[in-house]
Amino acid sequence: MTSPLSPSQNATAPTASLRFIAVDVETANSQHGSICQIGLALAASDGTITTEGLLIDPEQPFSSFNINLHGIGPKTVRGAATFPEALERLRPLLEQSILIQHSSFDKKAFDAACARYGIAPLASQWLDSVQIARKAWPELKGNGGHGLASLKNYLGLVFEHHDAEEDARAAAEVTLLAETATGSAFTELAAPQKKAPRFEASLAIAGNPDGPFYGEVACFSGTLAVSRVEAAKSAAGVGITVKTSLTQKTTLLIVGAQALETGQPQSTKHKRAEEMARAGHSIKIITEHEFLALIQTC
Repeated sequence: MTSPLSPSQNATAPTASLRFIAVDVETANSQHGSICQIGLALAASDGTITTEGLLIDPEQPFSSFNINLHGIGPKTVRGAATFPEALERLRPLLEQSILIQHSSFDKKAFDAACARYGIAPLASQWLDSVQIARKAWPELKGNGGHGLASLKNYLGLVFEHHDAEEDARAAAEVTLLAETATGSAFTELAAPQKKAPRFEASLAIAGNPDGPFYGEVACFSGTLAVSRVEAAKSAAGVGITVKTSLTQKTTLLIVGAQALETGQPQSTKHKRAEEMARAGHSIKIITEHEFLALIQTC
């Protein structure tokens, strides 16, 4: 239950089995640093969640919009600790734990409040349960999204939205449910999605008419050990004309050895070249190593 934190009170003591703490805040107005409530949900290794809610005197005006949103106003926080007083007692707990926020708002609010009072920001690792939820339930993209209100309905969660303690518990529950749904740890789910490597631009260049392989038309695919410009110039030097895409005139597809060695999925060019070969087109698929060995014989 949310209550004021007096200057003499200590924060909840950490336990050795604590896995993470979900954090949520409510603000008095549109300023990120106007924190008027902090909610904590401590997730233990046995799956239990302990919550704590703290009212904070923001020492600045409340807007009617925010009061209507969360129900907290000047009278509610009368006698509560200020943000610096609360953080002094919360810092030891929060800085030895991984913190979970649902979206990036809560860290921004903490950072803004610290900047406002001229105190050091939390030296904590923050993870985002929105990112965790996106990996666990990708079907919600474009179908309600991954906000707490949507997840409440989809997962059957029971909590009062826009109460920091309740929202913190919801973020912790989402995180634990995502682990169950995927079989992956929350730290793995919160990691940024790996982007597919971007291949550098290819170079189209005519082959040397005096080269021993003049008449061959090549195209490169995948990641090469050398730059594509360097590879294209080497090919052109021995008479091979290089194009940036496959055509009916292509006779060689040179595939980056890294893609084959690491088991990466075949590129679109590679798949198309195999289709062309099966259809009777005169095209050979060789690796970068085979290509380099070929031109070194000249």
